[in-house]
Parts: sequence; structure tokens; C-alpha cells
Amino acid sequence: MNNVITIRKESVEKHEGVVVLPVKKYKELIARVVPTFYLKGKKAEKLDKLVKEGLREYKAGKTKRLKSLADLA
Repeated sequence: MNNVITIRKESVEKHEGVVVLPVKKYKELIARVVPTFYLKGKKAEKLDKLVKEGLREYKAGKTKRLKSLADLA
């Protein structure tokens, strides 16, 4: 069996090219799309403090495992 894909030249030119890659690699690339933010100064310190408090509460068993945001109510 011969697997053939036909792509019109006009379509390739319109979209500035075509990329073919395995689904696994595609999913890896999509996972990296989430933007990275770097905080400085007081905002960074505030976030660091918040994370440390959260980790302390987690280690102390003061957190809940939620299946949905509706469980917060």
C-alpha cells in the first residue's frame, strides 16, 4: 500500500511552508508553548514568599486535594 499525501503548491506558498513531524514531537513542542515570565523586585519576593508558604502548608498536611474548583465551596 502506498501512502501518498498531495499538497497544492499554492497552499504551501500561502501558508509559508509545511512542517511534517511525529505526533509525539508535536505534543512536546505544544507543551513548551506556555510563556515564561520572569519577575523582579518586590513582585518576585512576594511570589517567592507565597510559594514557600504553600509548600510549608502542603508538607504540614494543611492542603486539600480537589477534583474540581466546585470543591472549594
